[in-house]
Amino acid sequence: MTTDTDTDTGTGTGTGTHTQPLTGRVALVAGGTRGGGRGIALALGAAGATVYVTGRSSAAGRSDLDRPETIEETAARVSAAGGRGIAARVDHSRADEVEALVARISAEQDGRLDVLVNCVWGGDPLTDWQHPLWEQDLDAGFRLLRQAVDTHVITSRYALPLMTARRSGLVVEVTDGNTARYRGSFFYDLAKSSVIRLAVAQAAELRPYDVAAVALTPGFLRSEAMLEHLGVTEDTWREGAAQDPNFAHSESPAYLGRAVAALAADPHVMAKSGRALATWGLYQEYGFTDADGTQPDFAAHWAANLEDEFGPLGEAL
Repeated sequence: MTTDTDTDTGTGTGTGTHTQPLTGRVALVAGGTRGGGRGIALALGAAGATVYVTGRSSAAGRSDLDRPETIEETAARVSAAGGRGIAARVDHSRADEVEALVARISAEQDGRLDVLVNCVWGGDPLTDWQHPLWEQDLDAGFRLLRQAVDTHVITSRYALPLMTARRSGLVVEVTDGNTARYRGSFFYDLAKSSVIRLAVAQAAELRPYDVAAVALTPGFLRSEAMLEHLGVTEDTWREGAAQDPNFAHSESPAYLGRAVAALAADPHVMAKSGRALATWGLYQEYGFTDADGTQPDFAAHWAANLEDEFGPLGEAL
């Protein structure tokens, strides 16, 4: 079903009359180079927004992840989708670079910022899935936290004044999981659960200013790296289920993006502020689909197929 305003986010809901409800809105997607961040940027663009796409991987050079995707590519796709994409190379662990970015947004958009998406991650090479805490490399663990948590704090520190000044806006903290269930690796779990707490804390402080803050998780995300790992493409992704049957229930970055676009277009989003949300719950409320028209529900798949082995996902926080 849709919201009571029955607005179409322009990202696949197909239920309303306003195909671009975010026209005139300004968004910052921190960590929009690839994966979920790219999917979010494209969906916001399809809904009509001006989207600043930031990250360290650009046409000028790759980040230490050494992947081919760039912020310029994402920005171009935002514009092609119907919005306006603006690429800005920023290291969100550097406060001076983030402060300069926000000053630029303020100058170019007359002080306006409607949506802040904290999606910086880059922690995959730093995550140790094999060892308990007492056998892990502390330097790598703390670098992961710096990359995955501190960057979000720094970005919000400088971006939120644009929202509080206008007494309007939405902050989305992208995480993995929306429950207290342990995520399988000490520093990974600490990072992802901390991001949820960032949303809770920001929601409490932003409520007097009518600015909402939520945490949001996808299900099994078909990122570029995951597709490569399984030797498939977005067009042939179903073949990956031969290696991992759970992959048949995965979702593209567009699904996460459409969830964010639906939240940004919801005039009653303050009712969700402070909550940890998931694509598998929001599609039922807003009616959006994935890029192929399906509506993946990884929580339902988990309950039916994985709970006996790994335990329940737990109640949403």
